[in-house]
Amino acid sequence: MPTQRADARRNYARLLAVAEQEIAAHGADASLEQIGRIAGVGSATVRRHFPSRHALLDAVFRGLIETLADRARDLADAADARAALLEWLTAVNGYVATMRGLAIALTRDCTAAPTEAHEHCASARLAEAGEPLVRRAAKEGAVAPDVTIGDLLALITGIALATEHHSDPAADATRLLRLAVAGVSPRRGETVGRVAERC
Repeated sequence: MPTQRADARRNYARLLAVAEQEIAAHGADASLEQIGRIAGVGSATVRRHFPSRHALLDAVFRGLIETLADRARDLADAADARAALLEWLTAVNGYVATMRGLAIALTRDCTAAPTEAHEHCASARLAEAGEPLVRRAAKEGAVAPDVTIGDLLALITGIALATEHHSDPAADATRLLRLAVAGVSPRRGETVGRVAERC
């Protein structure tokens, strides 16, 4: 029996890894059958772990959000509050730009129907994780005092949606974020171009 549990854990981890790649490539409509084939498991195994597409998307997106939340906690006591915030925003931007469907999930209201589990409160979880970084950066004068975590996540979501179908969405999203940061958090005495280069 322990062997079966270990096999089940391996199958689950493999399915999640493949699903993340397939969703990045094909969006939320990625084929469950194709994910199972690539992972080397049958459709019954896929359905046992993820009884619906929503369940699979929920698991993938939840994992990504928790990775970003962990990164925010790691950066909470960094010496440079501005650098910590920008590093975290760059990480968020990278995930949202390359994981098709995550940007849409971040636009959903937390009152979404329970059947839409993968969309439920993704933005609230990210906001909760990033708020201390924004608050500390504002306290140290590194961002304008009226900038909120909601503003920054909305900006990143907009960038991801605007670049989703570009040939290199990650690169274009990074460039646009750098341009935006120049307006949100310029260093004194630097031009917009210089700030964009330093992000």
